[in-house]
Amino acid sequence: MPKSIRNEYSLDNIVKTIQKHISDRTVELTIHAQDEMIEDNVSVSELLTALKHGIVVENYPEYERGACCLVCGKGHERFLHIVCTTTLPELVIITVYEPLPPKWPTPFERGLK
Repeated sequence: MPKSIRNEYSLDNIVKTIQKHISDRTVELTIHAQDEMIEDNVSVSELLTALKHGIVVENYPEYERGACCLVCGKGHERFLHIVCTTTLPELVIITVYEPLPPKWPTPFERGLK
């Protein structure tokens, strides 16, 4: 991957882009993300709190459907994982879930696949 493209997908740039989208209110939820939020009782407020203070756990700059990343952040009382893309004019939230064992022994450590 050329250096200029790597810079665009640097973790610092991703976090800054996410925070700017939250500030600008340019966030979209996919239907899948909405369904997952309903299933796990995640409010938009909790989602935005987790994103605002989250860190990029995994980055997928060459994912076949478009660059995306996995963000982990603390919502109101729990950690959430948010898969989103930052390469569009808006922040698109692809899915949201609570990271639980055995797949996630800790919110930041992948376990069983």
